[in-house]
Amino acid sequence: MKFRKIRQDTLRFIGNYFLYHAVNVLCKTLRITFVNKSVMDRLDGGNKNYVIAFWHGTMLLPWYLNRNKSCAAIISKSKDGDLLAKILKQWGYQVVRGSSSTGGSVALGVMVDYAKNNYSIAITPDGPRGPVYKLKAGAVITAKKSGIPLVLAGVGYKKNRKLKSWDKFQIPGLFSQVKVVFSNPVYVDGGLGYTETSKLILECERELNKVQSEANMF
Repeated sequence: MKFRKIRQDTLRFIGNYFLYHAVNVLCKTLRITFVNKSVMDRLDGGNKNYVIAFWHGTMLLPWYLNRNKSCAAIISKSKDGDLLAKILKQWGYQVVRGSSSTGGSVALGVMVDYAKNNYSIAITPDGPRGPVYKLKAGAVITAKKSGIPLVLAGVGYKKNRKLKSWDKFQIPGLFSQVKVVFSNPVYVDGGLGYTETSKLILECERELNKVQSEANMF
């Protein structure tokens, strides 16, 4: 039994190691076109932190693009989340574990604390279980409670393989053309009530789907 556990741990370590390097190599081959990138240039150039949200199924490249940028991320406590968390830590992220079903409110509070302490926040707002392309409250609430802007990012891969998962997860092909479309910053008034906040969440969902549709057009 002990030998079996050692063997499993060794294989898991090898798999994690090669996956991390494979993702790095893949992302470096992608030919990326940015739309409205001046928004990010102004925020990054002015050392301003922000919340950036992108759909779960497109997340491979956005995680990579925001590496080593004083960024925190909320990742589910699932086994898939374990793997993603290890990669993000290697990319310099502060990783907070939680989801809408397990530890969500505590994790969201930690993310707000990070945002108030000059960390940007990366969120997949339809994760970790969907429904796909439906924006949950976390991104807007983090921006509201921390006072930092929210930017929505659509990501389109011209060549990709879609997995048979709830999020239709996309793995871009080597050297694929990619389009990344940024929204204008959304500033959320900290004094908004429940009804106004709920309305804004729906507006942000429509905007993220809009920039995603634009990103998918080649």
